[in-house]
Amino acid sequence: MSTTTLTRPRSPFIDWLAVTSLMLGIFAIVTSEILPIGLLTDIGADFGISDGTTGLTMALPGIVASIAAPAVTLTTARLDRRVMLCVLMAVLAVADVLAAVASSYWVMLVSRVLVGLVIGGFWSIGAGLGGRLVPPPSVSAATALIFSAVPLGSVLGVPAGTFIGHLAGWRTAFFALAALAIVVLVALLMLLPPLPAHQVTSPRVLLDLLRGRGAKIALLATFLIVLAHFGTYTYVTPFLQHVTGLHPAAVSAVLLAYGIAGIAGNFLAGKAAATRLRHAFVTCGCLIAATTLSLPLIGTTTVGAVVLLVLWGLAYGGVPVCSQALFMNSAPHTPEAATVVFTSSFQATFALGAFFGGAVVDAFSVSIVMICGGLAALLMAASLWSLTRSG
Repeated sequence: MSTTTLTRPRSPFIDWLAVTSLMLGIFAIVTSEILPIGLLTDIGADFGISDGTTGLTMALPGIVASIAAPAVTLTTARLDRRVMLCVLMAVLAVADVLAAVASSYWVMLVSRVLVGLVIGGFWSIGAGLGGRLVPPPSVSAATALIFSAVPLGSVLGVPAGTFIGHLAGWRTAFFALAALAIVVLVALLMLLPPLPAHQVTSPRVLLDLLRGRGAKIALLATFLIVLAHFGTYTYVTPFLQHVTGLHPAAVSAVLLAYGIAGIAGNFLAGKAAATRLRHAFVTCGCLIAATTLSLPLIGTTTVGAVVLLVLWGLAYGGVPVCSQALFMNSAPHTPEAATVVFTSSFQATFALGAFFGGAVVDAFSVSIVMICGGLAALLMAASLWSLTRSG
């Protein structure tokens, strides 16, 4: 089958708009997934449940996404990618509306399951389409633009959604995300060309990738650092409100500072990962460990909490970039398979972090969960440095 996607000449400007629409789609998905971080206390209070139980709104999408990433990619491998992406974006809009109008916590959880389904499918399919939309010399730039949605969603989506939620109610924030999903759906319909399947990822390809030493190291490093980060960051709003003593509006401002630092961290780590990936990823792990371990001591003051959250944002901004690079380096000839494994492992650990963090918060305190996360980040940095010494 020919690998030619376009049947007529297209303007380079339209091609880049199509790439941008994919990036915005992943941005909307990532923001929908992690928005409860900034609104955890408000959501829990509305439904009359604890912060730990509310953390299930973070755990469920990750669990579903870790399964959906390989399942959706394999079962729809021969379908037009444009059709699949549009369907998944429509499902996201429905999920966000369902969350906004949820009359009970169970309805909220159903909406989160739908978000997880979209994450696994859209991220795995859309992240690797840059090479089919732009000329070969521009593929790396297009792929970088698409993947920039991951840290941007993490570092901008939560502060913006938290601000809207505290200004007009947490349900309004989900309505805003539904509107964004509809805008992206229209953009995908208008800008994407037909994208018939021409490279099928099979179970055998995935299994062969997982047998490699590089993929195993990437899995271990991703598991430990994502567990450390989301086991703690999921509950950063309760910490800032109950331990630091900040007003909800001040929490939004602190998370915004975290987001700005995260953008800087994304670009710095992206540049460093090209030549010194090992050092960049280990540095991210050490910084996350230092900040989370210090929060129970220094984060009791406003100045201390702000400084630590800025450093934390700087560190986490580089995590998705470094993790993705590790997986890509382990399978340079099968990038779609590498993206599927990256997505699945990242999301599975995301869910575990939120779940175990919630258990620790309910059993002990939000300060104890910060210490546990810091120890996991230290273990990640030490193990990655040791296992990649010969490389």
